[in-house]
Amino acid sequence: MRLILIGLPGSGKTTVGRQLARRLGLAFQDSDHVIEQRLGCSIRDYFARDGEAAFRDVEESVIRELSQGADGVLATGGGVVLRPANRERLRQCGPVVYLRSTPEEVFRRLRHDRNRPLLQVADPLATLRGLFEQRDPLYRETAHFVIETGRPSVATLVNMILMQLELSGVIPARS
Repeated sequence: MRLILIGLPGSGKTTVGRQLARRLGLAFQDSDHVIEQRLGCSIRDYFARDGEAAFRDVEESVIRELSQGADGVLATGGGVVLRPANRERLRQCGPVVYLRSTPEEVFRRLRHDRNRPLLQVADPLATLRGLFEQRDPLYRETAHFVIETGRPSVATLVNMILMQLELSGVIPARS
């Protein structure tokens, strides 16, 4: 089984994805990490040097490869849904879980993070609100499941996802 996590930057895709993969006994991959390995530099540096369009081209190529790979849990970058080809590919390759966080929740989590290129602006909360407004409909279009992240612990979020997957018959119910 291939399980994909989508959501705003800072919604917990990598953290939750690692725990989820461990619980399911699956491999974990983070598309942003794969992209950085391929580029040989940080996404932030690549973004600054080559621009968003060039980054999205690399991202689409990596998503194409990863979606054809072995079973596992895949955490994607926050902007992966901006391209229709990515939305279609992710939906077809396995259950997609949207970790839905409000801009305020994400801001609270990321306010000290200097490695997020889209947040290195004068008003990061306004930027997050704009991203949310633009991307929430795209995340919803792509997702099979929507999990409101709120303030629960990572373990609670993992349990919520597992419960949704069990109730929908994606994975067998645990005894």
